[in-house]
Amino acid sequence: MKKNLFLAAGLAVALFATSCDSNNAGNDTVAVTNNTAAEAPAQTIENPNVVAENEVVPAEDAAVMAFEQTEYDFGTIKQGETVDHTFEFTNTGKTPLIIENASATCGCTAPDWTRTPVAPGEKGFVAVKFNSTGKVGQQQPTVTIRANTQPNIVKVAMKGSVEPSSMPTAGADGPVRRN
Repeated sequence: MKKNLFLAAGLAVALFATSCDSNNAGNDTVAVTNNTAAEAPAQTIENPNVVAENEVVPAEDAAVMAFEQTEYDFGTIKQGETVDHTFEFTNTGKTPLIIENASATCGCTAPDWTRTPVAPGEKGFVAVKFNSTGKVGQQQPTVTIRANTQPNIVKVAMKGSVEPSSMPTAGADGPVRRN
């Protein structure tokens, strides 16, 4: 029975390892060769689903999210404390700016944002709340903002250090008893 189980597990691992094609990861173009002519050069076909960063040209009338700062250093805090910061931006484009979504990298960070369209020249905000409960050491919670801008994804981040709380925790000998 164990022999069959190990055989099935080994076959599953081998199938999984050979099904992934990691040689083409990150390629944006495909080379096509012509087998009928011996001396025909290879053609390059551009993938329409992938846009190189140097090819992104913002539309003239697109909304533009210009932040006063994209990173906030909250310094050093004690574990369990909460840090709030509001990132303000100005719409420097020519059309109203609409934030579709803002999502955080972890559950310890909660974003809030301007829910109404931000007219050209007006200001909006992305408020970030970081809860350091269960976190120790260097932290850098990031919020990804998706809007009708070019580029349509913008990131803002907080950074700082979280020190352990002074309350004793379980050690090598087990939980610490508090009177």
